[in-house]
Amino acid sequence: MIRTSLLVAAAVSAMALSACVGAPAGGIGPAPLTSTQRFTLQVEPGVDRIALAVNEQGISPTQQRAVYDLVRRFSAEGAPVIRIEAPSGNDPVANEFAFRVRTALETMGAGGRVQVVAYSAPDPRAPVLVGFDTAQASIPQCGSSWTNLTRTGNNETSANFGCAVTANLAAQIANPRDIVTPRAMMPGDAGRRAVVFDNYRKGEATAATQEELVANRRVSQAVN
Repeated sequence: MIRTSLLVAAAVSAMALSACVGAPAGGIGPAPLTSTQRFTLQVEPGVDRIALAVNEQGISPTQQRAVYDLVRRFSAEGAPVIRIEAPSGNDPVANEFAFRVRTALETMGAGGRVQVVAYSAPDPRAPVLVGFDTAQASIPQCGSSWTNLTRTGNNETSANFGCAVTANLAAQIANPRDIVTPRAMMPGDAGRRAVVFDNYRKGEATAATQEELVANRRVSQAVN
């Protein structure tokens, strides 16, 4: 009886010890070597689109407001084109309505970036679709599983290392399209550059004139 109890206790202790050991810090399997290989900024594509019922009298005031709001989101998104999808079937009323939508978009500031295409619709008077492609940063879910942070015999970092940094960047980047293609640099100030070179040739200070409090270092002493 005593021997059986000892065997049971030993088995329980072994199970508890194995549970405490856990998986290695870097996880199980061929984990990447660095955190930047584990977690990278990703972009999920999407569509921002509205459906406008074909109206023989033209665009209604409610539709005008919907189109205006769409153009405002389009400008903020920075998408390359805004697309008008007219129902196929060569219905003259639907075609005229799509043309009026295009004119409204160009008047509201989307001129030059409007694209008109046809889509297969069950009814020639089906709604006219207006929208653009969106991009949304994919935020990784951190801390969904944990490994034993003390098991670092393989010199690997934690499987969650770098996840929080990537998630914070994805949440803070204003335009996720910058993840795919960084925007071009703005042109330099040619006038300011000429002034700096001219002062340099004359042997004068090239820095801009500072305020009196900054020049006299009184700003840094304001808390004294």
